[in-house]
Amino acid sequence: MSTADPAAYKTSWLEGLCSSYSRLVAPVPDAYGVMSARSPEQGRVSVVIGGGCGHYPAFAGLVGPGLVDAAVVGDVFTSPSAEQVYRTARAVDGGAGVFFSYGNYSGDVMHFGLAARRLAAEGVDSRTVLVTDDVASGSPEEAAQRRGVAGGFFVYRIAAAAAARGYDLDGVARVAARANAMTRTFGAAFGGCTLPGQDEPLFSVAPGTMELGLGIHGEAGLRRVPAQDPAGLADVLVDTLLPELPEAAGGARAAVLLNGLGQTPYEDLFVCYSRVHNRLAEEGVAAHRPEVGEFVTSLDMAGLSLSLMVLDDELADLYDQPCQSPAYTLTPVAEPAVPRPRTASRAGSASSSAESAADARPGTGGGVAAEALEAALAAVEDNEQELGRLDAVAGDGDHGQGIVRGLRAAAAAARRSGPGYSAEDAGRALLLAGTALADAAGGASGALYGLLLTEIGGGLAEAGPAPVTAKLVAPSVEAAFDAVCELGGGAVGEKTLLDALAPFRDILAEHARAGAPLAAAWSAAAAAATAAARATADMPAKRGRAARLGERGLGHADAGATSLALMARAVGGVLDARCSAPADNDPESR
Repeated sequence: MSTADPAAYKTSWLEGLCSSYSRLVAPVPDAYGVMSARSPEQGRVSVVIGGGCGHYPAFAGLVGPGLVDAAVVGDVFTSPSAEQVYRTARAVDGGAGVFFSYGNYSGDVMHFGLAARRLAAEGVDSRTVLVTDDVASGSPEEAAQRRGVAGGFFVYRIAAAAAARGYDLDGVARVAARANAMTRTFGAAFGGCTLPGQDEPLFSVAPGTMELGLGIHGEAGLRRVPAQDPAGLADVLVDTLLPELPEAAGGARAAVLLNGLGQTPYEDLFVCYSRVHNRLAEEGVAAHRPEVGEFVTSLDMAGLSLSLMVLDDELADLYDQPCQSPAYTLTPVAEPAVPRPRTASRAGSASSSAESAADARPGTGGGVAAEALEAALAAVEDNEQELGRLDAVAGDGDHGQGIVRGLRAAAAAARRSGPGYSAEDAGRALLLAGTALADAAGGASGALYGLLLTEIGGGLAEAGPAPVTAKLVAPSVEAAFDAVCELGGGAVGEKTLLDALAPFRDILAEHARAGAPLAAAWSAAAAAATAAARATADMPAKRGRAARLGERGLGHADAGATSLALMARAVGGVLDARCSAPADNDPESR
């Protein structure tokens, strides 16, 4: 079944989920999230999970009494924004702190991290445990860098049970970290998934073969092998996981999850599990409350994964805790929650959401900042497909869509900031734009570009009524570069947007020291960024999912560096035009 309007996909299914399961869940007011009908529960730790949609029952399907308090939902395969995470956490905070858990993906780490910092500034304590269960995404020595897949179900179950038992925030974090450390997952895919509104799958698997270790967003697998029947695949899964188990000695017991990725028939899952069960027994591993079904899907991907969590007494006790949610129930909760009254704010209809901002008619304010953002938007729109193609080399191909979505919201937000041409006016417009961009775009790029705008905006805003000059902009760009490095954890030379941003920063600073006008300094810096972005085609990636491609990634420029260069050139065009046609009330054009 195809979704007629991909832009409405997230909104539509969230509304349907909350309507059909209103006895258990409710929409988070003014956010794209789902909360338990019992939340907030005063004096109890609140457990908040989240990630991109396209993975149901993860994440929203695991919300309810005895399970997690809320799930915040991003666009398809895209992390939710920091603003959405913050609003969701605020909605369920019961005064005992907020526990966050989510898969180890850069966008999620950035946005959840930003939300946690904002909560801390407001006096709300939080803890975070990243899910890192996928053995295909790193060696045992790199376990902390692995991505999170279906094993997140175990971590969320344990954390939620501990919170329901009255554990304090540190106690919830302790057992969740223990659950993650004891969990391992390995999977295989037989066919690709199709994004909403698209006719062709995001990727394909050659007939008669299967991809071992393929990621849930279509990230490259470890290797392609001949296809096997369900029983034969069970041997591959068990043989891969057993050496990885933290406690694989005889007599161990483990929670077992055989997870379908969206299109695998349940009958095949049961055939596979029969063999898994027998193999584990032969190795002295007793299966504790095994689960077979769909828990973390990838839209309509054909494939499955096996997750094992080695249990100690405390983990086993918590894993047996009763719970109830739209997608998973362990013995009925004695007293079902009273449905929460519906309010004007529904899931996906937040009045202040980024999509609302993007659809709003722009105002007449914003000055040069708004003009620059609109020019950047036009440049990225013209190259949206190419940016998607570059991103699809190692990712999910949504970079162009995400940046266009974010820039639309950013330009609209800047226009609403009011007229004015001083540094303070431009800074205020960029601060609003950066928040709107991060909220609308989501993902790692949304977080980084949003931070880039807000850091530059913050620097300019501090200058007050002074005109915008190269000497004023250059230090703000320097500070923004440092902030992006800190948040993303990256460095120049790893084939990321930093490889274009670094020469832009350097050339801008060099021209500013020489006393060059802003337009000339910016254009020179944009030219350097453009050349550097093209040069990333000759660089092997060293960060993120692209790093696993090695030399196969050569010949393709980095999508982030390319979009940064496009935007820098477009902004340069606006500044050049202003210099050639100065306005009496515009100090920036002088």
